[in-house]
Amino acid sequence: MVNSLDSAPESMSAAEWQTRQDLAACYRLTAHFGMDDSIYTHISARVPGEEGAFLINPYGHLFRDITADSLVKVGMDGTAVAPTAYDVNPAGFTIHSAVHMGRPEVGCVLHTHTVAGVAVSSLACGLQPVNQWALQFYNRVAYHDYEGIALDLDERERLVADLGQHKAMILRNHGLLTIGATVAEAFILMLNLDRACRVQLAIQSTGQATYPVSPQVSERTARQYASGDTNRLPGSADPSEREWRALLKLVPPLSSAPAAPRA
Repeated sequence: MVNSLDSAPESMSAAEWQTRQDLAACYRLTAHFGMDDSIYTHISARVPGEEGAFLINPYGHLFRDITADSLVKVGMDGTAVAPTAYDVNPAGFTIHSAVHMGRPEVGCVLHTHTVAGVAVSSLACGLQPVNQWALQFYNRVAYHDYEGIALDLDERERLVADLGQHKAMILRNHGLLTIGATVAEAFILMLNLDRACRVQLAIQSTGQATYPVSPQVSERTARQYASGDTNRLPGSADPSEREWRALLKLVPPLSSAPAAPRA
């Protein structure tokens, strides 16, 4: 959770403003770790207390420039719920509305086109359990076949059916997707999923045989990650919160002012 000195606008609930702050931080952290793709890809967060509404980035903005007040609030029909000068990426709406409609317990959806993620998504073998980061997703990652740019709303049903109850999905020939009850959870999952892909590609580039991890150890490791017991802050239900709080120190203040150009 972002602790901001900025108070919520009069027309907005404190819960929505907090979600906006967290989501803006997530965009900037995604850029910080090189997981953005120019103005493309997207992250969304459900608006607390407003059924059928979620926040998503304004189409045409770099991730490093996203602020709490620039996020667009849309309904499940794609129309803006609140006045805005911005529009949203149509493909982004298709993907995110699918998950928010099909998985009502989900608070955040994160989709990337990282080089490593797209590369692994294009391998017939998919993600392999060959490193500790990958073991987090052992038997816990879904796959969805590529159907072209996600402009067809009919794809939503197939996408959410393929996702099932998983928190991570590899979009074949396309990229990665993670979800979480919180923004923090979705981001940490994506950070680890992308790392797993990068390590796998590094291993495969050597041309050497991988040292196997037994199915028993793989499953135990996945369960250890899922429990989050070693990472959980006292009093917090979210095992991602400890790392999330540390990572927030990497992003600039989340004011409404645009970020300064890079040198």
